[in-house]
Amino acid sequence: MRRPCKDAHLPDGGLHFPALVLNADFRPLSYFPLSVWSWQDAIKAVFLDRVSVLSEYDREVHSPSLSIRLPSVIALKDYIPSARRPAFTRFNVFLRDNFSCQYCLDRLPTHDLTFDHVVPRSRGGRTTWENVVTACGSCNLLKGNRLPREIHMHPRKVPCQPTTWELQDNGRAFPPNFLHESWRDYLYWDTVLEN
Repeated sequence: MRRPCKDAHLPDGGLHFPALVLNADFRPLSYFPLSVWSWQDAIKAVFLDRVSVLSEYDREVHSPSLSIRLPSVIALKDYIPSARRPAFTRFNVFLRDNFSCQYCLDRLPTHDLTFDHVVPRSRGGRTTWENVVTACGSCNLLKGNRLPREIHMHPRKVPCQPTTWELQDNGRAFPPNFLHESWRDYLYWDTVLEN
């Protein structure tokens, strides 16, 4: 069986036909970022029998010997357990803190955020969930290498390690720009889909 080729009739070669990827329990692998695959990866997974197709777009791709509708929702056949402890990354710190500076509470895009060591590294602070918070550039500069009590700048929430579930729950507050109608039954952003 030949591999499906790029369809010239699809806008941008099919870039606008992502497949929502669900775990074997029919929940998204991730909410933020939303677990989606390109149509090419989705079709490859279908041919390798790694996923079940739950919904399809009204578009097809063609090879010389085969036509296949593009999957819009797929579910893994094997369950992937989520990590109990999420990785400590800059993005996950921002997500834990809802992309808000923990000093002034301004919500900003990721490129305008930094992370701040509550106890500065120069004073023995470590880069851990319990010592790092999201900060805007202005607050981070103002706090500098001082302790919160020295400058009277305390984080709004005490920093702690989130669970994977807490990060995913926070991610639901930030729906992506694209949500296809066929994804409605598997996501919790119905109000966004209806607008």
